[in-house]
Amino acid sequence: MILIEPDAANASIRSALKLRELRGFVSRAKTAIGLHGEVSAFLATDGTIRTLNREFRKKDKATDVLSFPVDAEHLHDAPRQAGDLAISLDTARKQAAEHGHTLQIEVKILLLHGLLHLAGYDHETDKGQMARREKILREQFDLPAGLIQRSGGEKKAARPIAKKSARATATGVKTASVKTGDVKVGAVKARDRVR
Repeated sequence: MILIEPDAANASIRSALKLRELRGFVSRAKTAIGLHGEVSAFLATDGTIRTLNREFRKKDKATDVLSFPVDAEHLHDAPRQAGDLAISLDTARKQAAEHGHTLQIEVKILLLHGLLHLAGYDHETDKGQMARREKILREQFDLPAGLIQRSGGEKKAARPIAKKSARATATGVKTASVKTGDVKVGAVKARDRVR
């Protein structure tokens, strides 16, 4: 399921995004990754993503994509869920312009990156596995440079990282309800960790 925050869904966003195509992409990418279970993607504003990032990662800034995977110990709470993604359309639009492609392509890049996190990959702590997997999948789906490659993370990820990843932990299953105009969306859940 892909939800768009009402404040993020202006006319230019609605015309730039093809939701049916994005849903199909998520399905194909999940299959290619080997990710099982439902995924909800919440497309929001920088303000909403900043709030989520502050609450779950203790980082008071907007970011492009947040991943909320279901951990093995919480599968009994949500047996058919793989996790949730939250994507900033404001940041995606800026990144698309910077890299010379459409918002649709940038959202696919962010979805792919987030899906890899839901599948257990972590470029902040691995030895390049996520960067290599993302590169293969980007080529398979004909997508340009991804987040890890753009940030130079492919080179960094090849070396062991001594610093522990800064991920927030939550106790139990906690739902982040986001107030969006007259709609309250509870699509984003933090289980034990946020990536």
